[in-house]
Amino acid sequence: MGYDTAAKTDPESVVPEEFGGMWFLKDALETDHVGFSILELEPGGKGKEHDETHTDQEEIYYVAEGSIEVELTDRDETVALDTDEMIRLDFDESRQLHNRGDERAKLVLVGAPL
Repeated sequence: MGYDTAAKTDPESVVPEEFGGMWFLKDALETDHVGFSILELEPGGKGKEHDETHTDQEEIYYVAEGSIEVELTDRDETVALDTDEMIRLDFDESRQLHNRGDERAKLVLVGAPL
């Protein structure tokens, strides 16, 4: 088949609803290399601190709604992003997402091995 379709809610969220939600859509879209996820964080919510050294994949985070802060934990630096802004991260960049705003943040996360 030349294409696949999916809905955000095809897979179950890996984050409890009270914190927002996170849906990994790679399997639903049957992609070979590209990871595609939707992340929603409630105000005060945060993501898991991590890097992608185990997958060697760079990632792009696009803020579709709201605002977030990307804490670059090894650098002791924080990057603030608002709606329609994005960041690309190397696989070895340790990061943690925070929603310190007043509204739910919605992000599109894309990753692929280098």
